[in-house]
Amino acid sequence: MKAMIKRLFACLREYKKYAHITFALMVLEVFIEVLIPFITAGLVNNIKAGVSMGELTKTGLLLIFLALGSLSCGACGGYTCAKSSAGFAKNLRHDLFVRVQSFAFENIDKFSSASLVTRMTTDVQNVQFAFMMTIRTAIRAPLMLIFAIVMAYIMGGVLASTFVVVIPVLATGLYMIARKAMPAFRAVFKKYDRLNEAIEENVRAMRVVKGFAREDYEKEKFGTASYDISKDFTHAERLVALNQPLMQLCVYFNMVFILSVGARLIVSSGGSSIDVGQVSAMLTYGIQILMSLNMLSMIYVMLTMSTESAKRIIAVLDEESSLVNPENPVYEVKDGSIDFQDVSFKYSSRAKNYALWDIDLHIDSGMTVGILGGTGSSKTTLIQLISRLYDVSCGSVKVGGVDVREYDLDTLRRNVAVVLQKNLLFSGTIKDNLRWGNSEATDEEIVEACKLAQAHEFVESFPDGYDTYIEQGGTNVSGGQKQRLCIARALLRRPKILILDDSTSAVDTRTDALIREGFKKYIPETTKIIIAQRVSSVQDADLIIVMENGGISAMGKHDELLDKSHIYREIYQQQTKGGDSDE
Repeated sequence: MKAMIKRLFACLREYKKYAHITFALMVLEVFIEVLIPFITAGLVNNIKAGVSMGELTKTGLLLIFLALGSLSCGACGGYTCAKSSAGFAKNLRHDLFVRVQSFAFENIDKFSSASLVTRMTTDVQNVQFAFMMTIRTAIRAPLMLIFAIVMAYIMGGVLASTFVVVIPVLATGLYMIARKAMPAFRAVFKKYDRLNEAIEENVRAMRVVKGFAREDYEKEKFGTASYDISKDFTHAERLVALNQPLMQLCVYFNMVFILSVGARLIVSSGGSSIDVGQVSAMLTYGIQILMSLNMLSMIYVMLTMSTESAKRIIAVLDEESSLVNPENPVYEVKDGSIDFQDVSFKYSSRAKNYALWDIDLHIDSGMTVGILGGTGSSKTTLIQLISRLYDVSCGSVKVGGVDVREYDLDTLRRNVAVVLQKNLLFSGTIKDNLRWGNSEATDEEIVEACKLAQAHEFVESFPDGYDTYIEQGGTNVSGGQKQRLCIARALLRRPKILILDDSTSAVDTRTDALIREGFKKYIPETTKIIIAQRVSSVQDADLIIVMENGGISAMGKHDELLDKSHIYREIYQQQTKGGDSDE
């Protein structure tokens, strides 16, 4: 727990001074608030004894000054507390986001995207609120409790014995309520993950949902997840709601005891042992003590809730990327040559089966390589090892004659551009998206890349041309248009290695051929690896690799594979019988 708190508080950084100021202001505010009833009690007794108007005015002005001082401390404390807690949450979210950006795919696989979203939103909000309560209420409540009890015994004498009964009853009751409520609060967080996952999945697959008329099913699924959270929260809130009647019971018991016993003592002693001023002060201190206990119970509930959130946040912050830079990394990629030497790979050390096995492959710089294979043959897994999205389990992968594990990660990935089948476009203009490939690209270079990717014509057809705004995920362009823009984005990088992972599947064969022809002219020295389902996309490649069940079944040129690979021959015959269905 100590290490977790220290890890979280490290995120305060430049906002630490505001937390310290808040602490000082809270101490001063509590001191003033417990002083006011003491002075008020003296004022009541002095009035009873017949104080002069001058003394009365002086005491009244002092009380006004103290009230204004308390108000000022509270207001300033609220500002510094808000500044500190909001800054803390900002830094915490930033650190989480930066940590996630550093993760390898292996690390990301441990957390679902919905869970990461929950941790950066709901969990951070819970921790922020707990921090705010810690530096303000959690300081104020205990101090108020201690000061008020001390002052009550100074002022009330025998009357203070009421707290010997009330405090243990209230403290025990509040503790039991909080303890019962905690399991429900803890259960909620995992259900939040499932709720966010249902939302994310539904939004991403909205077209599929509507295409299959499954809106009612999705509503029911969301409703079930939402109801589970509501049920747990309702159960917990019902328990926490018992705080109020318990608090009221203790307050009224305290008032009745003080008033009845105090009145009897005043009458029986004639005001010699206790007077009216002391009774009024005891009532005020009693309320302060009980309110402090109530605040402490709420702090206990909130801190216990936030502990679960904090653990989830720390799990992300402490997660070390499985891919790290070597001690003395290589910062230059000589060329686009690729070597797979006795490579085997599995996604997890706990996995029983290898996704890739016994891969031996050499690709010269500048070659065009096609990769074919059925679903599940690990084509994508193979190319992910080139840019070191995963590390090999056995053997080595070399780029430019150097093991990819010896490169600086940014250097390697800046020289390997990957265009996926389902590439994403980000919200912003077309120019903004294309400059992800090269932030310094000129308008002329952007147009040239789009012409080579066969995207210029449709971009120019938009009213705003290259300044056309792209919605999040590229939902306002077609699949083929999105793929061509992503290819243009990769071309602007002028990488040493360009990988197309079935990224022309949404374009017709003529456009596909024109794109490949553009590669030869624009990036002749770049190694081009094309994963495709269509033989026509790789037919003229320098080398075609046929994969099956995680291994290389055959390699060679088109004519060679027609003779020696039954898998390649079957694919070719299926696609050419009666003409290409994509034509």
